[in-house]
Amino acid sequence: MKLFHTDLDNTLIYSYKRSIGSEKRCVEIYREREVSFITDRTYALLKEMKKIVTVVPTTTRTVEQYRRIDLGTGPFSYALAANGGILLVDGEEDPLWYQESLAAISESREELVFGERLLEKDKNRCMEVRDIRGLFAFTKSEKPLDSVKRLKESLDMDKVDVFGNGVKVYIVPKKLNKGTAVLRLKERLRPEAVIAAGDSAFDIPMLNCADLAIAPAELSGEKGLSDQVRCMTGRKLFSEELLAYIKKFPF
Repeated sequence: MKLFHTDLDNTLIYSYKRSIGSEKRCVEIYREREVSFITDRTYALLKEMKKIVTVVPTTTRTVEQYRRIDLGTGPFSYALAANGGILLVDGEEDPLWYQESLAAISESREELVFGERLLEKDKNRCMEVRDIRGLFAFTKSEKPLDSVKRLKESLDMDKVDVFGNGVKVYIVPKKLNKGTAVLRLKERLRPEAVIAAGDSAFDIPMLNCADLAIAPAELSGEKGLSDQVRCMTGRKLFSEELLAYIKKFPF
């Protein structure tokens, strides 16, 4: 068995706001609107990929947000949601995995709650603060860079990480990351190899612990990214370039 851990948004699928050409198919409908798409080429490559590796969607999305996505390539045996804090096995939550996740971040819980209170008072906040199953928190800010800066100045950064992703601002326990989740699943399934692909700071821990890791050109030089991560050229859409690369890789 070879595991292919892949982020979803901006790695395999793209928002309606992103121009990816006309040859695409809708993979997510929210409030009766088509909001996410996959290119026809990505779809075809992914179907081929599932014949040679076990694809594991690995996302910061909540379980509810993840379940809105239908890539059209059939079900996945495993998926990691909530930044790796929740494991889905054949579409159902693994309760033991979730409890282990909560236990692992218990030392960060107090700091996480403190961070949520700071976000509640943030004058730039433009959405309610959401606590995701006790695992992490996020909101939206009109000035996300300012919000992130204030959080980093006020919180114990040995216990939590603070991320900005567009207008979203996240507070995440140090031990809740995709890399830790990948290693936990590796311990359980004992695969021959682990492949990973992702496009953001959330994905760096996952990329760094994989046997083969692929990132977009824009992530090249990002702080903390291992030199072993292969950054694509950027001449093609990342989803298509990364899958074509893996397909040709001599396992």
